Amino acid sequence: MSKPHAVLSPEPVEDELWELPIGTVAGMRVPARVFADAELLAAIEQDRSLEQLANVATLPGIVDAALAMPDIHQGYGFPVGGVAATDAVVGVVSPGGVGYDINCGVRLLALPLSYDELGKRRERLVHELSRRVPVGTGGRGAREGLRGANLGRVLSRGPQALLEDLGIGSEGELAFTESGGCLGGADPDAVSARARERGAGQIGTLGSGNHFMELQRVSEIYEAAAAGAFGLRPGQITVLIHSGSRGLGHQVCTDFVKRMDTRLGHHGIELPDRQLSCAPIGSPDGQAYLGAMASAANFAWANRAALAHRVREAVRSVLGGGAAEGTRQVYDVAHNVAKLEEHGGRMVCVHRKGATRAFPPGHPEIPVEYAEVGQPVFIPGSMGTASYVLAGRARSLDRSFGTTCHGAGRRMSRTAVRKTVDGSELRRQLEAQGIVVRALSARGLAEEAPAAYKDVDRVVGIVERAGLAARVVRLRPIGVVKG
Repeated sequence: MSKPHAVLSPEPVEDELWELPIGTVAGMRVPARVFADAELLAAIEQDRSLEQLANVATLPGIVDAALAMPDIHQGYGFPVGGVAATDAVVGVVSPGGVGYDINCGVRLLALPLSYDELGKRRERLVHELSRRVPVGTGGRGAREGLRGANLGRVLSRGPQALLEDLGIGSEGELAFTESGGCLGGADPDAVSARARERGAGQIGTLGSGNHFMELQRVSEIYEAAAAGAFGLRPGQITVLIHSGSRGLGHQVCTDFVKRMDTRLGHHGIELPDRQLSCAPIGSPDGQAYLGAMASAANFAWANRAALAHRVREAVRSVLGGGAAEGTRQVYDVAHNVAKLEEHGGRMVCVHRKGATRAFPPGHPEIPVEYAEVGQPVFIPGSMGTASYVLAGRARSLDRSFGTTCHGAGRRMSRTAVRKTVDGSELRRQLEAQGIVVRALSARGLAEEAPAAYKDVDRVVGIVERAGLAARVVRLRPIGVVKG
């Protein structure tokens, strides 16, 4: 039987912004705030996520508030959908604030054809994607084109290593990747032998769980100027890739949670939840984690670059060389990272766990092509619902350290949804809606059923009204590949 969770009731402070004040949990240094409406808040209160958020507010050096997006749900240490910035001089870094799937993220590709032009080749394309992209926990990445990948160089340089060594990707794709696809300060020597062993051969593999590749069509455009800048038009075909650092990132988190847990006393840190184990940013423990985490993030960007290469191979096979050459990357965003950024005139370490950077127009880290419209943000829904392309807005800098949500957010655990959803029946339902499905197992399909997730339209509406990001394009699924 699971431990009963504390019932915490945030108070409204603004429209769709709720707060747990200092004192809600002993040791809170700042308040805890949630972007939500009353209906979503009621769903959020069903798990331990608010209690976890209040605990995050106890971290040494935390700045302003512990924040949660409307897709918040219970995680390890931090809730998924949690954001916390800690002072870069006196604050801490917490592996639980990044998570086990370091730099789980999304890359969007736009094909040079419309849904009508794709026509009856849709099923062939989904099948070819599933044939070329290894899925599942044991997916192999050591296939043609990736055999020469040098793991050490990937950890240091990310997808730039694949471009230089194997000709995979392009300079343009690096420019349209958050942080250029490479976090500074990567330290491959801080990545354990076990983590390297787990990551070996996994570059170019999708994974399992909530990782997926989705074939979509642009169903609605809300902001024509931004859509034009992003190169998206009505009816256009897109491919959304959602994956991360695979076993390597998981092991990096495992290693440093254990290491930091044993040294809390050495650093004089007391926590209400040991899952928040952390270390001062400037300490050897903190610096080693940041170096290993950056290495895993670079691995994840390289993984998505290799997956994009496999997509183009599938497009070439089914639609021809012109379509493959014309398939362009819109952007690539990270969901699970800790990054040193300047906010409010001070350097802070922004933990984004299941949360997406959303910088506004004019920000220096946005590609020049998008400078007038804002950074692209991708919010996947579920297999049977829409996904969204958004653009970052100015209020995000003041309200959330330049951050918005990363998806619809779970409302049911995988165990719970398996009790109510039959995977084979779900497949039939999705295909009846015109969604071609390729999945490794009916069980895995059931775990990611639309019923397991919050309403993505409601979630996106909240972040838009809060001024964190604005809707640009709505995407409808027409095919999905899952582990």
